[in-house]
Amino acid sequence: MATAPSRRDLLCFVFAAVCCLCWTQCHGKPPNIVFVLTDDQDVEIGGQEPIQKIRNLIGKQGLVFDNMFVSSPLCCPSRSSIMTGKYVHNHRAYNNSINGGCSSRSWQEQQEPNAFSVYLKKYGTDLAGGVAHIPPGWDEWVGLVGNSKYYNYKLSINGQLEKHGSDYSTDYFTNYINRKAEGFLANQKPMGNPFFMMLSTPACHAPFTPADPYKNNFSNEKAPRNGSFNVKPKNKHWLIQQTKVPLPDGSITYIDDTFRNRWRTLLSVDDMVENVVNVLEKKGMLQNTYIFFSSDNGYHLGQFGLPYDKRQLYEFDVRVPLMVRGPGIKPGQVTQQNAMNIDLGPTFIDLSGQDVPEGMDGKSLASIWNSGRNETQAAFRTELLVEHSGEHGFAVSGCPQYRGQGMANCDQYCVCEDSWNNTFSCVRSDRPPKVYKYCVMQDNVNFVEVYELTGDRYEFENVATTADPSLLASLKGDLARLTGCSGSTCNIPKP
Repeated sequence: MATAPSRRDLLCFVFAAVCCLCWTQCHGKPPNIVFVLTDDQDVEIGGQEPIQKIRNLIGKQGLVFDNMFVSSPLCCPSRSSIMTGKYVHNHRAYNNSINGGCSSRSWQEQQEPNAFSVYLKKYGTDLAGGVAHIPPGWDEWVGLVGNSKYYNYKLSINGQLEKHGSDYSTDYFTNYINRKAEGFLANQKPMGNPFFMMLSTPACHAPFTPADPYKNNFSNEKAPRNGSFNVKPKNKHWLIQQTKVPLPDGSITYIDDTFRNRWRTLLSVDDMVENVVNVLEKKGMLQNTYIFFSSDNGYHLGQFGLPYDKRQLYEFDVRVPLMVRGPGIKPGQVTQQNAMNIDLGPTFIDLSGQDVPEGMDGKSLASIWNSGRNETQAAFRTELLVEHSGEHGFAVSGCPQYRGQGMANCDQYCVCEDSWNNTFSCVRSDRPPKVYKYCVMQDNVNFVEVYELTGDRYEFENVATTADPSLLASLKGDLARLTGCSGSTCNIPKP
């Protein structure tokens, strides 16, 4: 998870496993579940191109979701939604800081006891509990101390500190996770207790350090120049209006270098998934194992003049990959059904043979691939909510003009990527044959952005002042209803 400079010691789990999923409550042997979660992997700017093995071994052997979205375009809030099955306003991890709820005492006391890992088990800093803190529900736990790294990191290994250096053969982080997964699977038996294993990689998060064998791959690739790249439309919130377009040459160079290195880091994830599949197959366990692959949020590189980051309301930051293979899933499927990260936890619990807890806002995705379900039947999810609480209040190095103004991430030529009033909530609403996004900024003017996504894929035209007033009123009502929803009320079809 990304963190601000003043909060480096949060714990982010990178390998975790639960043995013994709901054994007694299920009929027959429940399936095993493997969940691979990447960091900052987009869909809109080609983030799935490098993972050819994953696409072949999971996507083509199962079900690909073309419309997978996150509850927040930021690491900790999104991962908190994955763990709890809740929207941000319900789990209250609003951003990446402890003060913002990320791994805070209140989170550990109120939300961790109800994370999906706890239900499956039925079957940092001192403020974050430090290295010794192990969230409930996990039998095997590896947590990264601080922000994403590929070398020179510290780990919590079941509550004990372990330090790593810069030796590629032993320390490259994605490969380390790969070896942990292989070691865990080596101890599992086809007729033994079912398990859940989650592998959370640093790729493709900064500092974008590729593995040694892949340092020169994609040397001729450049970040996509299509769509909203290097474009600054009018009538967007003020943080977009402060970007520098056309992008300076230095920003273009940085963007292209970052694009290539992000792809390179994903090649090690590709190898890891291939290894996991091969081990499962050799042990005769692949046919009884669900394998999920997704990311915590999207990313941008030059879109609307924003050099690099996430935290924005647009499709490039909130749309992520999702694919799954496993028992009962016919290979080679692609679905247009809307899915969310809040649906992952409920899905894992459902697959373990238990009822989804009433307090979760999401619902099980298994109904999409179960027998008798097809695209002509009722939509799985017609509305979804995205929320972000702008980070601010820490030093803006090298940009004295923004000191004390509540800005954040002002890096490339003092273009800022976040601010106190980059706080918003959006409803994405399917209204066949069109799809709308309605967003309200919590700033001094309550700025509104509305897009008809079917005809305006790249979100160029804000129709907040030109659309039918009755449509705007209806969308505003949908947003108000979702931002106040909890549990089953989040899934009640709109009138």
